[in-house]
Amino acid sequence: MWALRDVSFRVDEGEILGIIGRNGAGKSTLFLVLSQILAVDEGTVDIRGEISTLLTISAGFRGDLTGLENIHMSASLLGLSMSKIREIENEIIAFAELEEFIDEPIKTYSTGMKARLGFAIAVHVHPDILLMDEVLSVGDESFRVKSQERIHRLLGSARAILIVSHNLEFIRSHCSRAIWIEGGTVREDGQPEDVVRNYIGFCTEIRKRIEAQSQQ
Repeated sequence: MWALRDVSFRVDEGEILGIIGRNGAGKSTLFLVLSQILAVDEGTVDIRGEISTLLTISAGFRGDLTGLENIHMSASLLGLSMSKIREIENEIIAFAELEEFIDEPIKTYSTGMKARLGFAIAVHVHPDILLMDEVLSVGDESFRVKSQERIHRLLGSARAILIVSHNLEFIRSHCSRAIWIEGGTVREDGQPEDVVRNYIGFCTEIRKRIEAQSQQ
């Protein structure tokens, strides 16, 4: 059984691409392929530019290192020199709102603190392509607003952003394009309003069918 099959699309500079679909549809597998963590068995993946990947809220963090040490480690893995990292580390810390905890081991951080730090690192290294998997669903409302504002600032720098999310309102309101994945294939690719509407209709029909079967 294929996790992804006959998936083909192109993302241009300046696009915010939202990827939606039910659990197990293949969304996260697609991101693992795009981030070059998984290799494809067939076909090709052509990536032109530097990628910053935020697939999980604590991706790449080491629990025994402090928040600051994790900033240095993660940013260096993304290709930044130590001199550049030191230039932006205070901006990252302030954005993540972790000034009081940055010298504490990250294993003592809450899930929300790790999410804020991971997001702050990812968006401050100025990647050509930013991949985010459900990270916007974590954190309080003020941080979510700030995160969305930062995404749009990145868009102004002609970078491509790909977001997997179950937050359909965010996809509809903030993405320039949407892809719906179902059963490992692209079911629809188009305007977010149209794709989200058709996806909601599909999910509604599935739910009605299940309810009808349960009543028999």
